[in-house]
This record gives sequence, C-alpha cells and structure tokens, in this order.
Amino acid sequence: MGKKIAISVPKGGVGKTTTAVNLAAAFAIAEKKTLLIDFDPSGACSVSLGFENEVLRGDIFQVISFIKHIDSVIHTTELPTLDFIPCSINSGEIEERINRLTRNIYLFENILNQYALAQYDYIIIDCPPYLKGLTTVALTAADSVLIPIRAGQFSISALKKMYNHIVWVKENLNKRLTVDGILLTMFEPNTKAWGLTKRALFQNFGNDILKTVIPKSITITEAEFYGKPTMLFDVKSSGSVAYLNLANELMNKDLNAGDGFLENLIQKSPE
Repeated sequence: MGKKIAISVPKGGVGKTTTAVNLAAAFAIAEKKTLLIDFDPSGACSVSLGFENEVLRGDIFQVISFIKHIDSVIHTTELPTLDFIPCSINSGEIEERINRLTRNIYLFENILNQYALAQYDYIIIDCPPYLKGLTTVALTAADSVLIPIRAGQFSISALKKMYNHIVWVKENLNKRLTVDGILLTMFEPNTKAWGLTKRALFQNFGNDILKTVIPKSITITEAEFYGKPTMLFDVKSSGSVAYLNLANELMNKDLNAGDGFLENLIQKSPE
C-alpha cells in the first residue's frame, strides 16, 4: 500500500483542490501510480479533471454506503498513471452519508486498505474546507497531511486551528499521522501581505514550511477552466514547474520526527 496524503485546511480559496489535482498529476508524471480521491462534497476535483456528472459511474460515498465496490468507481484520466474517484453527492444525501461515516470513524480507512488499492504508490485525498466530520474521517485514514495556505492573517488563524485538530487526531485516532508540510500558494513575491505572512509562518511553524512555493498564475486558472491539470495544459508554465518541484520535494523529503512544529505541539500538550 502506498502513501496516503490528505490535502486539508479549514479555509476556502487557498488552492486546496488545485493542489490536490496538480500534485496527483505531478506524481503520475513522475511515473508513480497515483489515485486521487475527491472527499469534498463540492465535487470540484471532477471539474478540474474535465469530468461531467453524466459520465461518472459512481463516487466514493456510494462505496462507503456499500452501494458499489471501489473497483467500479475508479475512473481513468488522460494520464495513464493517474486514476480518480469522484464525489458526486447531492445535497439531499449529504447529511445521511456523513452521519454514516462519523458513526464508524475507521470505515474510510478500511476501504483504503482494500487489496484493490494496493497498486498505488500515492493516494491523494482532497478534504472539505472545514474541520471535524469528513475531514476527521480522512485524517484518520491518512498517513500525512499537506496544508496549503495563501497570504493573510485569516490563513494563519486557519493554520493554527488545523494543527490543533491534527494533534487531536494523532493523539486519539491515528498515531501515525504526520505533517508533510505547509505549502505557500498563490505566491506573489515582494508584496507586503506575503512578507507579513511568511514572517508569521516562520515564527510559528518553522521547519514545516516547504521549500516549494506555488506562484499566482493565470495558467493554473486557465487549465482548470479547460478541465486539465496544469501540466497537461502548459508543461513549461511556472505553475506546472512548481507542482512538479513539489512532488519531487515530497518524494525526497526525509521526515525527521521531532523536528517539526507538530511534534513540538504534541510534546507540550497536557496529559
């Protein structure tokens, strides 16, 4: 079984789904067999990959509800090493299905551990932009978390809430959970907002900040409009290069327990 990475932050508009789609595509281009799972009821991953609802054969919540087997909802993409499980849940079903999941917090983890998914080197989970509920379920199943944020005080606040929740999950539900890093998105160098954000990040989160940054790029936005990962739209664009660098950084990163901000938080937390 490959590594399961949750893309999560309790704030919208920070490039969460964009990062999930493009990181999955970057792993695939690096010849790593990758599965992208849309776990956000908004279903934005389908749009970013060019899937219309009419062509979807089922979604992850039908698997969780024991309506379909996981094999039957895996969709192929333009990249031969990238597969996709959508989320096409409608508003009338959301509450019932979330209740089913939260009653059995380990159900999603058990599904991901099925033999059918053993072929994948990476499983990327696009979480909803909030904590608890589905995000807690995803973090319980994941090996690690990647946290994208953009400039702004609200992002710093969301990041602190995210870390507190990760600590709780790690202590109560999933002891193996780690933080892959904090990813700066929509990066605009030489702006006051970014300068203040980076200063606050380094003061509070230190070693968890990734070296790779994702620039603010019209190409990334255009690629989403055409339903393609950025690399399949313009492989030479700054956004494509950044996401390929991100995949490379994560593949080569040696997570040293005890060096990260998360480990320090856990050590300081009360018994």
